[in-house]
Formats: sequence, C-alpha cells, structure tokens
Amino acid sequence: MKLYYMQASGNSYKVRILLSLLKAPCELVLLDGKKKEHKSPKFLALNPRGEVPVLEDGAVVLWDSSACLVYLARKHGGEQWLPTAAGPLAEVVQWLALAGNEIQFGLQYARRGMLQGRWTAGTLEQGQELGRVALNALEQRLKGHEWLALGHPTIADVACFPYIETAPESKVPLEPYPAVIKWLERCKALPGWPAR
Repeated sequence: MKLYYMQASGNSYKVRILLSLLKAPCELVLLDGKKKEHKSPKFLALNPRGEVPVLEDGAVVLWDSSACLVYLARKHGGEQWLPTAAGPLAEVVQWLALAGNEIQFGLQYARRGMLQGRWTAGTLEQGQELGRVALNALEQRLKGHEWLALGHPTIADVACFPYIETAPESKVPLEPYPAVIKWLERCKALPGWPAR
C-alpha cells in the first residue's frame, strides 16, 4: 500500500492514525503542497480532485479520507474499528458524516483560511459557527461516554480527531468543551497513536 499525504492535512492524518493503530504496512509518500505536487498530471491521474489523501493498494485507489478509513478498517481491523451489523455500523457512520460536514466545512475550512489566507467557502465566522455545532455534538456525547461510538475506539474517533484537535488554529478555543479535551487525551494515549 501507498499513502500520498501532506503533513499539514488533517484528512491525511486520519489515515496515518489508523494505519499506525492497525500496524498496517504502508509506504508513506509525502507531497509538497508549495510545489503543487497534488495538482500534477501524475497525481491527478490518481485523484481528479487534486487533494490528499490518496490510498493506493494494488488496483484499489481511494481518494477520500472516510473511504480510506472504511477500507483499512474492514481490511485490517475486523469488527472493532468498523462493525458490519446494521445498528453499530450506522452509529459509527453518523460520526463520519459529522467529520465530513460540520467539522470539515467548519473547523477545517476556518483553519485553512487562517493558515493560508484563502477561503474555500464562507467566512471565518461562518466556519467557526459550524465548527461549534460539531464541538457541541461531541461534548454532549462525550459527557457520558468515553468514545464516540460503541463504547470503544472506532474510526468515528479517528475521523473526528484531527480538526477537533486543531480547532484553536481556527480561533475556536477548546476550553468550553472539557469532555472533548479529555477525549483528545484518551485518543492520543492509545497504543500506536502517531504524532502529528
């Protein structure tokens, strides 16, 4: 397997986290965003969106972080990381949806705007507001649970982690969300959890 990624990309970090937790062998291919390597014809042949991550496993090429997490969880993680039964599967997937919506369009876009001075959609304030919707949902869940789904770590936690951790880079402080802060610490304490 090969993972094409960029260091600053939280979506890439999600996939690197799961690869490390599962101890799945994978070649990491670091792309240089400043040189626009993710927009090169060679890379666009893998991902027409011109974004990272891209996971390549033989003939399988995946270019969405959630798709990568699902693939790795089913191929290397058994039932623990992504169960197949309808109810538990849906419980995990609803958090993947939060990661791909409120977290992505809120905290991730606001962070990118702050770091790169460019706005993909909306304003900083709109991103922050949407990000707080995500943080409130996590806080509500984590007040009574250690993990987002099923009572143990799953790809739900992995999918939500990166842009929650970097919320302060979006000028959204985490102090109002004490249960979220404790959850971030639990995630980082899992054996094999990689540093950013």
